[in-house]
Amino acid sequence: MKKGILGKKVGMTQVFTKDGVLVPVTVIEVEPNVVTQIKTVEKDGYDAVQLGTVDVKEKNSNKAKIGHAKKANTAPKRFLRELRGVNVSDYTLGQTIDASVFNAGEIVDVSGVSKGKGYQGVIKRWNQSRGPMGHGSQYHRGVGSLGTLLPMHVLKGKKMPGHMGSEATTIQNLEVVSVDLENNVILVKGNVPGPKKSLVIIKTAVKKGDKNATPVELVTYAVEEEKVEAPVEEAAAEEVVETSEETKEENVGE
Repeated sequence: MKKGILGKKVGMTQVFTKDGVLVPVTVIEVEPNVVTQIKTVEKDGYDAVQLGTVDVKEKNSNKAKIGHAKKANTAPKRFLRELRGVNVSDYTLGQTIDASVFNAGEIVDVSGVSKGKGYQGVIKRWNQSRGPMGHGSQYHRGVGSLGTLLPMHVLKGKKMPGHMGSEATTIQNLEVVSVDLENNVILVKGNVPGPKKSLVIIKTAVKKGDKNATPVELVTYAVEEEKVEAPVEEAAAEEVVETSEETKEENVGE
């Protein structure tokens, strides 16, 4: 059955398996999600679960959002997203979901809003070819023909310069490499859409959600503190100093 959780993209790094394989991963911070609403076919026309994450102060919210959150006995949330295709009977209003919803080796789809590139030309935006770069060409990075003579207008769907990026994007069939419950972090193999600190949605993969990869064992770098024993000479010197101090105290007492 489909499941998912909201998280924040932290950035990318790399980890090593015990076999010596380097794995590029994206670090996704997963704060506890709260089920803020449960939608059903009888009431709303479809089954879905609404998840909320990142608390907002009531003074920075409005009455509608505060009232909506109070139904789930929680604080107003900055981000609210729906998950469709889930078994709504497995969820309860106000339930908290953490990173443990996923396990290492599961295949997921990650959705987000891609990085914005601003206003770009057709060469960067649509990968078109440029004209000759000689001085006499007079045509280097132009748009190209906008249409034929017969319609007498630009055809719908013509690829032209415009706003590039900042679009809802999903990257499919990514592997969950590790789940760190202590730090509320999920490591996903490969890259995910969006800039750092942006909202992403991790969901069960549509195409390969029923297949799991073999979990890999990662190299850990925990350093154990070693107890250093004092050398014999230093220990003997300390004993001599202690005995001399005791002798002085005895002499003073006499």
